[in-house]
Amino acid sequence: MTTFVNYLAVLALVALVLGPSLYGILRDRRIDRQLRAVATRLVWLPRQRAGGLPPTPRRRTLRPARRYWGPIAH
Repeated sequence: MTTFVNYLAVLALVALVLGPSLYGILRDRRIDRQLRAVATRLVWLPRQRAGGLPPTPRRRTLRPARRYWGPIAH
């Protein structure tokens, strides 16, 4: 019986040590996935994710190019 309790104690310690690191890895992967979606300009709508439809590409807005004139000398 004490051997079983020892195994449970070791498993509990391993879970306490590895739990936060595994949570952090999963969180980083989720953030990377979101950044990749923004970089490729794909938007997942909730109904698409639930129905298995492909993502919708974002429309590009036409904005005038901003020019940097540098420091203005008077």
